[in-house]
Amino acid sequence: MEHTALTQAMARVPGPVTVVTTIDGTGKRWGFTANSFTSVSLDPPLVLVCLNKTASTHEAFTAADHFLINVLAHGEDGVARRFAQSGIDRFAAGDMEPCELGLPGSPGACVRVACSMHSVVDAGDHSILVGRVVDTCTNDRTPLVYYNRAFAHPATAADAGTVEPVKILHLADW
Repeated sequence: MEHTALTQAMARVPGPVTVVTTIDGTGKRWGFTANSFTSVSLDPPLVLVCLNKTASTHEAFTAADHFLINVLAHGEDGVARRFAQSGIDRFAAGDMEPCELGLPGSPGACVRVACSMHSVVDAGDHSILVGRVVDTCTNDRTPLVYYNRAFAHPATAADAGTVEPVKILHLADW
């Protein structure tokens, strides 16, 4: 399979935009942007996020005891871009504050999921961080999504104005 074809195909799959954070044993804050986040299991409560093995944050996260997944809200695309950059202080803007487990979090995130590290799974050029959910925080904000190499938000009834009823077609109607 050609890498370009897979990259183009996956760009057409909408995904949540997250900033994942942790604090290492010296008290240093670490974070990265990811859009590969999903629920794995309800019993036990597990989620996963993927991290490139060449990322500057890789060692800190694979050694972490805990991490916080911030599912960003519509309008937080600047936060996502900043945490995707290398060679900068991603926390310098001061918009991350201590949240669940004392980990840096976005107070405006539509969802925060605090995890203890369950396992790290090798997956080619990425590591899959599987977290056991220990706490969550949600609100009514609309999530930021990544689709076709751009930030967007899910369409809502408010976006469409008036919503037309959906006609359901049954096989007998064909």
